[in-house]
Amino acid sequence: MAEFSSKEELVRLIKRFGSNLSVKLSSLFSILFQTRNFRSLSAVAGLALAVIFSWKLLRPPSGHRRRQPKRQSSSAGNSDIGTSSNSQLITSAIVSPSDDAGAQKPTLEQIIRQKLGGGRKVTCRLLGIILEERSPEELQAVNQATVRSSVVDVLLELTNYCDLYLMERVFDEESERKVIVALEDAGVFASGGLIKDKVLFCSTENGRTSFVRQLEPDWHIDSDPEIISQLARFITCQLHISQVKPERMASNVFTSASLEHFFQCNMTETHQKVYM
Repeated sequence: MAEFSSKEELVRLIKRFGSNLSVKLSSLFSILFQTRNFRSLSAVAGLALAVIFSWKLLRPPSGHRRRQPKRQSSSAGNSDIGTSSNSQLITSAIVSPSDDAGAQKPTLEQIIRQKLGGGRKVTCRLLGIILEERSPEELQAVNQATVRSSVVDVLLELTNYCDLYLMERVFDEESERKVIVALEDAGVFASGGLIKDKVLFCSTENGRTSFVRQLEPDWHIDSDPEIISQLARFITCQLHISQVKPERMASNVFTSASLEHFFQCNMTETHQKVYM
């Protein structure tokens, strides 16, 4: 308030000085016109211009100062908007289905995408994982092979999202036919995500290992611990289907009781893998 009063007093003094100066100049102009002394007239005119110019320089920029609070207010408003946006982004990043009790549960497709962590190429053994039959001998003995009913939904989602290859060791062509018919009956080929050429057969376990190494998948799924062990240094990630978790396993190998359990269990389990 003291600073404001001082400035107002300065303005009043300047105005008084200007008024007195105007009176004096009027008197001088009258005298000069009467005496017709043009040289003196030029000097006085120059003096008047100098005084006017000085007064403009000394005049406080009152209008500019009045606008300053508006700019500060606008700046404060922008700051509030930025803070609000950042808060929304942080909230969106923190909140997840597990944090919000009312949030909708993720779909099977979303779970598969997150579990695979960006991996798109997948190879998978058939016996004991996709099929009810667990060995080449059992497959050869039955009249027809059977796809496990609990794995169908996961299998269909995998064929839609991944470049999926199914493979198995068999003893004869009849066993191959049984597998193809079983997959057809389950509707695996109907979506177009999996074609029959991607169902591979071999006569030895080493043949399955060779298939996997040639295809170079992001994930390989198998139930044979020996094959899992052999491929651990060649394949980025593997899923070992086993009812019992082995004591020693490579860090890039995960274990699950079944394929459907791996993709339907809680997303916070430790065997989740995220690709970098």
